Amino acid sequence: MNSFTSGVTRTLPKRIVVKVGTSLLTDETGNLNCSFIARLCAELSELRKKGEEIILVTSGAIVTGIGKLNKEVITSKVGKGAFRPSNLREKQAAAAIGQVGLMQVYEQEFEKKNILVGQVLLTREDLEERNRYLNARNTLLTLLNLGVIPIINENDTVAVEEIQVGDNDTLSAIVAAKVDADYLIILTDIEGLYTDDPTKNKNAKLIPEVKEITPEIEELARKNPAGVRGTGGMLTKIEAAKIAIRSGVTMVIGNGKKDKVVTQIIKGEKIGTKFLPDKEGLKARDRWIAFGMKAKGKIYIDLGAVEALVKKGKSLLSSGITSVEGNFEGGEMVSVFSPEEKEIARGLTYYSAEEIEKIKGKKSQEIEKILKRKDYDEVIHRDNLVIL
Repeated sequence: MNSFTSGVTRTLPKRIVVKVGTSLLTDETGNLNCSFIARLCAELSELRKKGEEIILVTSGAIVTGIGKLNKEVITSKVGKGAFRPSNLREKQAAAAIGQVGLMQVYEQEFEKKNILVGQVLLTREDLEERNRYLNARNTLLTLLNLGVIPIINENDTVAVEEIQVGDNDTLSAIVAAKVDADYLIILTDIEGLYTDDPTKNKNAKLIPEVKEITPEIEELARKNPAGVRGTGGMLTKIEAAKIAIRSGVTMVIGNGKKDKVVTQIIKGEKIGTKFLPDKEGLKARDRWIAFGMKAKGKIYIDLGAVEALVKKGKSLLSSGITSVEGNFEGGEMVSVFSPEEKEIARGLTYYSAEEIEKIKGKKSQEIEKILKRKDYDEVIHRDNLVIL
């Protein structure tokens, strides 16, 4: 038992991933909202000392960097007091500058409460390669065991577009899945998911609980507002919820402007929008396949193959494939789509896109004749396939 948890009787602490967005971390001029950060750090420190395990996923580095630079020179204005870099190089430069200032503020605030923090910067590559994925997980778990609060951000300074996670909502969900978190709490500047845009429709109602993410829920997310300073919106939070709940993690979207909002959420108080987890979450390796990697292509299958995969737990054979998209090699992750163009699975393919194009619709015993070799009967083996 470390110094931060001495005297705590709980033997199984809650593991909580808290994601905080740019709209809360910065003001309209792009400067850090230090009073908010101080309040957040004080609350998370208190929870840490009570025995909870906390991971903080933070946005704000790019906007903070812009605030330290001449905004007019490197950015284009996108709203009142809001600027964004006009290209990837400028985004990376702003992130490099802003990350320093952002971490300094976090470290100073947590230090006031005698809490150590550790910075962890991740890219998509860190999540896609299995050993790096496991190394990142082990690092985070070790930090938690030491009583440290890991502070995570995407490594914007080195990530080119093809290896970017894309947004910190998605990153926070992948992290929550990676460390087997109990909660993912996404803090933003609105109450949660509404039935319509509350800034335009006064009759819009907050949805307190979501048991299943349906196309209707996704459509509602498109109607909800998004701030000009952040890169995400409600739709990215819904995508994060898909990852979280499929991994057995309870996710809550809450208003970070409320005092002690994280504490109230984990106490079970009705705040924001709660997304209920699947009772049977995916196993660790399945989570890596489903959410840790970026799909390199698409495979479309017929209804018979859909039934074989979803209802019978079978592998994907070449005979059920109708078409293929993308340029991928064997061993890479692909998405599997039904005839209705709904993504039903993800998996590691044994064959390349070029090879699948040749063997699609053919029986397994014909593969060797067509390709002059046959390493596997299956295109995607059941052990490497995750049903979504």
